[in-house]
Amino acid sequence: MRKARPLLVLAAAALLAACGSRSPAPAEDSSGALEGPLVEQRWNLLLVGTSERLSMPETPWFELDREGRLVGSDGCNEMRGRVRLGDSQRIEVTELATTRRGCPQLEDAARVTAMLETAYRYLIDHDRLVFFGPDQRVLGGWRQAN
Repeated sequence: MRKARPLLVLAAAALLAACGSRSPAPAEDSSGALEGPLVEQRWNLLLVGTSERLSMPETPWFELDREGRLVGSDGCNEMRGRVRLGDSQRIEVTELATTRRGCPQLEDAARVTAMLETAYRYLIDHDRLVFFGPDQRVLGGWRQAN
């Protein structure tokens, strides 16, 4: 039953997105800084797609600060980039760059960065974050770190 929970959460998230659920748009304060549940949180990779877990040297993660800067790790390399948030849970990751350290799982690390680069929308359900591509497919899921 434990394996089914992440898949159920992602399936429910996909259903909610397909039904056009809307949450408040991320806000900018008067200085132009980002606010919202995605900002100033650490997100650890949970799944790629709807069910695949990756075994990496370190857990892939990212954080987004109030100025729209993304920092994190793809499991092998440090990542840095820029993020814009928009209405209807829109997200756009740009200028994503990684260090190039040697790592036996470079292909999986590239899948993590590709997920971020192609993310089009997101949905947050409690401590879970799901990214969707422009075609509405689930790209992957992340869990809020405690």
